[in-house]
Amino acid sequence: MPELPDVTIYRERIEALLSGQVLEQLRLQSPFLLRSVTPPPSAVHGQPLVAVHRLGKRLVFEFPGLLFLVLHLMIAGRLRWYPREKKLGGRIDLAAFDFAPGTLVLTEAASKKRASLHVVQGREGLAAFDRGGLEVHGASAAQFAERLRAENRTLKRALTDPTLFSGIGNAYSDEILHRARLSPVVLTRRLDDDAIERLRTAIVATLDHWTGVLRAEVGDGFPDKVTAFREGMAVHGRYGKPCPDCGAAVQRIRYAANECNYCARCQCDGRLLADRGLSTLLKKDWPKTLEELEERRRPQ
Repeated sequence: MPELPDVTIYRERIEALLSGQVLEQLRLQSPFLLRSVTPPPSAVHGQPLVAVHRLGKRLVFEFPGLLFLVLHLMIAGRLRWYPREKKLGGRIDLAAFDFAPGTLVLTEAASKKRASLHVVQGREGLAAFDRGGLEVHGASAAQFAERLRAENRTLKRALTDPTLFSGIGNAYSDEILHRARLSPVVLTRRLDDDAIERLRTAIVATLDHWTGVLRAEVGDGFPDKVTAFREGMAVHGRYGKPCPDCGAAVQRIRYAANECNYCARCQCDGRLLADRGLSTLLKKDWPKTLEELEERRRPQ
């Protein structure tokens, strides 16, 4: 799922290319994309794009008269830019936003179509899409600590909960926790003040770093390689590969449709975290430390 750095770059490039340009037509290829009926999509036809905003992981296209298009890309939704009108017809094409300079196409390469588009009138209507997550960049240390301790959750789940924190998902939470040297399963109310401040600065540094990397990659173009797995990441998507800081093999915990990647040595004092599937299967035979895991892997 595109997270804060990815959505930020989308916002910047769409605004740079299309701010002030008239949306000539919104073409919907998938009837399941549009999740609202009032106002109708035709309400934005012929209207100039005033601005593009980020609302959590959503993109908000603002038009005159406080008319908004609210787009959530979900897991597999992506935007493509064509400096000309683009014919729709591919199975992944969901919608096209036709402007005079070109066409913005929404695609979703997944069997289940989860991306959503709403047409919204007024600030109150837009506020309904705000999940309430804290924007860490604009928050004080005290505000961050209060929000983190509001519920006693594991760190991984707290960071990725959009009602607690804004714009952070599975990929960047792995990177944040590695930078902060914190276990993904430690409970939030067990963290002392120093650990919480370390986490806050890690969030800002990680998101700023990757936003800068993506901005440099895209330049004056348009992001066409939005992915959760990027070269240069420390742990996310790097199961079994060496941690860039200590060299230990990156570990993982599988849960639901996701997995959490971490370095046992840097984040957990060398202890392995229990994988729901394997630890249940192996029970007492599940290794507790990196040393025990490495010993078992050695040829006898």
